[in-house]
Amino acid sequence: MTDWPLAQTYRFNGHSVRYAVRGDGPPLVFVHGTPFSSFVWHRIAPHFITSHRVHYFDLLGYGLSEKVEGDVSLGVQNELLTQLLEHWGLDCPDVVAHDFGGATVLRAHLLNGKDYRSLTLIDPVALTPWGSPFVQQVRQHEAVFSGVPDYIQRAIVSAYVRGAIKRDIPDDELAPYVQPWLGDPGQAAFYRQIAQMDQRYTREVEGLYPTIRCPVQILWGEDDQWIPIERGRALQQLIAGAQFHPIPNAGHLVQEDAPEAIVAALLRFVPKAP
Repeated sequence: MTDWPLAQTYRFNGHSVRYAVRGDGPPLVFVHGTPFSSFVWHRIAPHFITSHRVHYFDLLGYGLSEKVEGDVSLGVQNELLTQLLEHWGLDCPDVVAHDFGGATVLRAHLLNGKDYRSLTLIDPVALTPWGSPFVQQVRQHEAVFSGVPDYIQRAIVSAYVRGAIKRDIPDDELAPYVQPWLGDPGQAAFYRQIAQMDQRYTREVEGLYPTIRCPVQILWGEDDQWIPIERGRALQQLIAGAQFHPIPNAGHLVQEDAPEAIVAALLRFVPKAP
C-alpha cells in the first residue's frame, strides 16, 4: 500500500508494529478492526492532519505489522494500544475506533486505565454474542482453511470483505484490503486472527460500560450485515450520555460506504483545539 505508508516502527513484545503520525494539533488516534488495517482510514484521516496530530497504526498481525505466529487476539491488542499511547506521550487523546478496534479501545480504557478526551465508536465489536458462521467454521478448521490454494484464498478474502461494504466496490479499490492476507505469511495470519476470536474479551468489559469516563458517540451503518444496528442501540443504552447516529446506505465498513458521514460526525463531536 504505497499510497498509505506507515514509515515508523514500534517494538511490542519483540515484534514490529507499523504506525504513522501526521499533522499538528490536538492528538487524534484512529484504531482499525478485523480483517482490515489502518488503510480503512485513508478517506478519513487526511481531513484532520491540518487541525490535529493524527496517529494510526496496524494492529499486531494485521496490515504491515508483523504477522506473528503467537497471540494476536483482542486480549493483546489493548496492551499494544496502551503502550503506543505511552510511546506517543498521549494522556487524553480523541479516539476513533471501528469493529475490533472498538473492543480494543474500550478494553484499554476500562482495563488499562487510559483516558480519552472523546471516543467515537463505528460499528464496534462490543456486545456478545458476535461472530459469523464463517468465523465459527474457521475456529473449528483453521488448518484446513490455512492450506487452501492461493486463488481460493483470494476469492474467500474478497467475498468476506465485500460483505462488509454495501456499495459495489471495484476490484482495484478492494485490493488493498485483500493483499495483506495473501501468500506467506498473510494467508496463515488471516485464519490465525479469526481462530483466536473469543467472546470472553468483550464479556470482560461489558459490565463496565456504565463507568466510561468520556463523551461517546456511536456511528452505525444501517445496512451492516455483520453486526445488526440493534446492537448499536443496545450499546448506547449502556453508556451514559452516549450519542447514536445511524448512517444510511452504509454497511459495516462505513469508511468505504459513507466516509463523509464519519468526517462530519467527527467535526461536530471532537472538541475544538484549546
